[in-house]
Amino acid sequence: MSQKGQYFGFADTTAVATVTPNVDRQILTYNDEIMLVRVICTQAGPCGVFHDHPHVQITSVESGVFDVTVDGRTARLKAGDSFYVPSGLWHGAECIEPGVLVDVFAPMREEFVAA
Repeated sequence: MSQKGQYFGFADTTAVATVTPNVDRQILTYNDEIMLVRVICTQAGPCGVFHDHPHVQITSVESGVFDVTVDGRTARLKAGDSFYVPSGLWHGAECIEPGVLVDVFAPMREEFVAA
């Protein structure tokens, strides 16, 4: 079910897709300009591959502990912490304790909803 343009995104009724064996993704709501995504890391280890993209990203740590690297700088983040990734910068996260990251992308990530 598409959440595009929906005013409300309910975590308990929104589909969760497996991205890797230890990472699930839940797209809560979005439009063409912005997207809200939960990244659920179920075990310690890489929480996705290091990458870059043209989107601006702001992420909040909902739960767990993560070592986050942005443009060669690494910090250990826990619940309540956040990070910012400007367009085009190399970044990634290592899950230290299982938890959830909440990503905001501008503009929205079309490849996340492509069929």
